[in-house]
Amino acid sequence: MLTCIIRYHIDPTKRAQFTAYARTWGQVIPRCGADLIGYFAPHEGSSTLAYGIYNVASLADYEAYRARLADDPLGRQNHDFAQNERFLLREDRTFLKLVSAPHGEEGHR
Repeated sequence: MLTCIIRYHIDPTKRAQFTAYARTWGQVIPRCGADLIGYFAPHEGSSTLAYGIYNVASLADYEAYRARLADDPLGRQNHDFAQNERFLLREDRTFLKLVSAPHGEEGHR
């Protein structure tokens, strides 16, 4: 299992747009095959960092998920919304594998 963490740098004056964007992905991402943990918007501290976090079984599954996402009408609409509203200033993806017990793989030290 891989966890994809998307770190967004957002325009702090457009937090409402980011919230709408995140809520839409909340519908689309699970429908397209990823296990959505959630989207997280700024609350205290930095007003420009936000996160989207979901799990996929493998990088091959991620590629298949991305293809379904590209074909999803609501997904395309949400992408266009972000492009038009310009509230995303930067977006970085990192894939991590859980290795700690009790949830990670046992016996690998």
